[in-house]
Amino acid sequence: MAKTRSKQSVREPIQVYLAADERAELDRLAHLHGISRAEVLRRGIRSFAVESAAGQSPVFDLIAELGSRDWPADVACGHDTHLADAYGSDMARDA
Repeated sequence: MAKTRSKQSVREPIQVYLAADERAELDRLAHLHGISRAEVLRRGIRSFAVESAAGQSPVFDLIAELGSRDWPADVACGHDTHLADAYGSDMARDA
């Protein structure tokens, strides 16, 4: 009975041209981590995909959102009061 391969295990060859320094770095990384050059490239692709997902990280989106607003000069010290005002609560003023 013949074994069937899952779709994930099927590999497709691809040709990539690298500069000498890129090839040296690829070889160095493969040797350092004890993995094949192909595995270094696969991991690099997965890492790049994660970084590229949705453009930016949610933290950078938050920073951009916060940077686009005018904030009171005392927002760091009076953050509880400002949050209470934003949510319509008097809890922070009573503290």
